[in-house]
Amino acid sequence: MLLVVHPNNPDQRKIQAIVKCLSEGGVIVYPTDTVYGLGCDIHQSHAIERLCRIKNISPAKAQFSFICYDMSEMSQYVKSIATPLYRLLKMHLPGPYTFILPASKLVPRILKNRKSTVGIRIPDNQIARSIVRQLGHPIISTSLPGQIVEEYTDPSLIEEKFRNQVDIVVDGGIGGTVVSTVIDCSTGAPSMLRSGLGTWAEA
Repeated sequence: MLLVVHPNNPDQRKIQAIVKCLSEGGVIVYPTDTVYGLGCDIHQSHAIERLCRIKNISPAKAQFSFICYDMSEMSQYVKSIATPLYRLLKMHLPGPYTFILPASKLVPRILKNRKSTVGIRIPDNQIARSIVRQLGHPIISTSLPGQIVEEYTDPSLIEEKFRNQVDIVVDGGIGGTVVSTVIDCSTGAPSMLRSGLGTWAEA
């Protein structure tokens, strides 16, 4: 199902329909401030398993990030962080960054990796953040399977390709082709793991 949502002023009835789908274990494709991503409710284990099948990866080896609404919500899913790091995060968020941080006890076990860290995103995208705000907790953020190709920027083409695997493709306009910049803040000084759309002067 292709659902067109205005990128700057999302229709709340459509957001509610997306949230209902997620709450019932649905898997969606949705826009961020970088590329279109696959997502589901972090508390729906069956949906997480479905997402892993789409990506053709084992849940034990999966590396997913969370889409959070704001810094306040983010703080629930990460362990206490020092003031300088908090200020650094606040400088860059919302934005095209994924920050790797120590996971709190609220992160579902199925989503914890061996290092007990979690990737956090607060994208500069009204649709993604509206979905999370209405849902009341984060959704998973992961890229579409395979290499990022031009077809992955067009929601109608994404829907043609994945219509039998996902429940909703949220059409928020043409997406990007550059992924987020990944910064590891889990041990010591922040270090860049992947260069993406966001600039990182400290790297």
